[in-house]
Amino acid sequence: MWRLIGKALAEGPLTLPSPPPSSDALAELAGRVGEAARNRLGRSLVIREVDAGSCNGCELEIHALNNPIYDIERFGIRFAASPRHADVLLVTGPVTANMAEAVRRTYEATPSPKWVVAVGDCGLDGGCFKGGAGVVGGIDQAIPVDLHIPGCPPSPTQLLSGLLALLQSVERPPP
Repeated sequence: MWRLIGKALAEGPLTLPSPPPSSDALAELAGRVGEAARNRLGRSLVIREVDAGSCNGCELEIHALNNPIYDIERFGIRFAASPRHADVLLVTGPVTANMAEAVRRTYEATPSPKWVVAVGDCGLDGGCFKGGAGVVGGIDQAIPVDLHIPGCPPSPTQLLSGLLALLQSVERPPP
């Protein structure tokens, strides 16, 4: 066993680094999302992320939106700790029986206009947890869903593309 540990320490991890994302493409996509938010809402887009019972794979990708590579806050898109300040609920995971009421209350606490985005395959129909004990189903089993971003998990670029599609498809609220 010590031989294997020594080898691992000497040689390092066996994983290969991921290819770097195109900085220009990310900046353009995030900028388009920010511009669409300002056009539709007249201000920045505020997102509240809700974990309804996921494995945390989608949360890792959502949190990557705030890292130095994606840095969506520079485009006026930010995350809120309270649903009372949010425009979009980004909901991940299958809805578990323990979280169904919390998801409904979060939806009710979000002011209009509000949109719900179900993130990942679990958000659609329960994914790999479908039919499990304590799993109610997809996000639409608890609250109405405006957009689904597929993937297990979807990449930050897919998340940005989904938000852009949502903003381009909704009507601008009355002043």
